Amino acid sequence: MKEKTIVISVILLSLIFLSTLAIAIPTGPSAITHVSNTTGIATGGQMVNISGGYISKFNITATSQNPHWKAFVGQLEGKFTLDDSTGSTIYDWTMSTVTGEVYATRASATIEWTTIGCANAAQITAEDVAMEQTGEDNITSTFTPASNAETFLVAGTTITTNTCSATNTYVNNVTDTKFEEVILYDSTNTDIVFATVLEADEQGYDGATYDFQMIVPENGNETNTGTTAYYIYVELG
Repeated sequence: MKEKTIVISVILLSLIFLSTLAIAIPTGPSAITHVSNTTGIATGGQMVNISGGYISKFNITATSQNPHWKAFVGQLEGKFTLDDSTGSTIYDWTMSTVTGEVYATRASATIEWTTIGCANAAQITAEDVAMEQTGEDNITSTFTPASNAETFLVAGTTITTNTCSATNTYVNNVTDTKFEEVILYDSTNTDIVFATVLEADEQGYDGATYDFQMIVPENGNETNTGTTAYYIYVELG
């Protein structure tokens, strides 16, 4: 009887020890359901018709779709699970209100989440170079240094306020404090990671409700005929 007690105690202690090693890290989503891909519609020319011999003075207001950026927006359905290595679930908990972050990166290899931190100016500039972003709409100009208002966790690492370059995508076509996005950096694999803090059914850029929206850079130069793939990760909190 004593021997059985010892064996059971060892097993329990082992389980307790292993549980302390389990740190929540961002994971790839179980599925992505594409709802739509939309882009702006080019407007037709505006007519100017004056008599010969006259000089017409006029000011032009124009907008142009930016090929150097693209956006991801949508809803997230999340739940916590207890799974084994085969993916079998012993129990799960559906989240009525989602919290956490959505991440997007060009890196096809798995991110080393334990070495994530804020991207510094040099690392962001390197991403500008990699994506051939040279104009006033480049990554460096779009994200303000040390301006993130949110504090959040990435795989147990705290990202504190005013430490990361950040921006906020629009709500109802105007600037807003919601949908904050920051630039992170995996120092092990030298990869840039864009992260946005999840919002629960908040009004987004077009007045519809979303859980997340974010912008990511694209190589939009006319000589580039391809598109840049991004890999999506989610961390539920």
